[in-house]
Amino acid sequence: MRKFTKAAISEQELEDLVRQGPELIEDGFVYVDRQKRTAGGRLDVLLMDSGKSLVVAELKVIQDDGMLMQGLDYYDYVSTNLEAFARLYKTHSIDPTQQPRLVLIAPTFSQNLVNRCKWLNPQVSLFTFNCLKFEGEADVVPVFTEQGIPTPPEPPDVPTLAGNLNYITDVAVRTKVSELLDEIKNWKTGNISIDPIKYAISMKVNGHVFAQLYPRRKHYVIGTYNASGEWEDYPVKSDDDLATLKPIANASMERRQWGRPIG
Repeated sequence: MRKFTKAAISEQELEDLVRQGPELIEDGFVYVDRQKRTAGGRLDVLLMDSGKSLVVAELKVIQDDGMLMQGLDYYDYVSTNLEAFARLYKTHSIDPTQQPRLVLIAPTFSQNLVNRCKWLNPQVSLFTFNCLKFEGEADVVPVFTEQGIPTPPEPPDVPTLAGNLNYITDVAVRTKVSELLDEIKNWKTGNISIDPIKYAISMKVNGHVFAQLYPRRKHYVIGTYNASGEWEDYPVKSDDDLATLKPIANASMERRQWGRPIG
């Protein structure tokens, strides 16, 4: 095995290595320009990927969280002037309809920077590097490694009244449930709330739960307090079931409106 040591390089030397071998970073990368003047200063290196998109590459030879904001400033300038860049570098056949990319290259990245990147659109690509110097050779060989960025968590699934009602596939039953909920809201006008919760619809009077409706595919179940003050579930599959259930739920509502215990 050939012996090697890790070599320390300057930012200028890193730019040279990226310019000479952009394909070592990502297959298909092509060098376009470097130290291009922008409104916020000179961007380090401008590349193009295999899809003909411009790539803004920000380079650091030390860990530096500030490189993200600096790179975004350059990215903003390139994105705003994309057609002008495509004309300026017309020999590269840059596609101005493709969204540019932002690539950060550094020896290491802090967890703070990595976490920030997961929330960004466009997505940022992170590449760490090591420069190796093999025994008996003068040239430095860069090794680039892409660092993964965690995906942001999915937004919570917030229940909606329409979503819960749509769980009922029988249209006639769904219509009757909607009518029932409207009727219940009028039992104590302004005092009753109908709130969707996970897998159910909660009914409250003055903020106190007196019943819950559980949608099923072709019927529904209403849970409420019975005359003994115990919570009981009542499947509703017919008009007779509903006629039996309404007085029980109404009585539960009357007893719960002041928040007093049932029974």
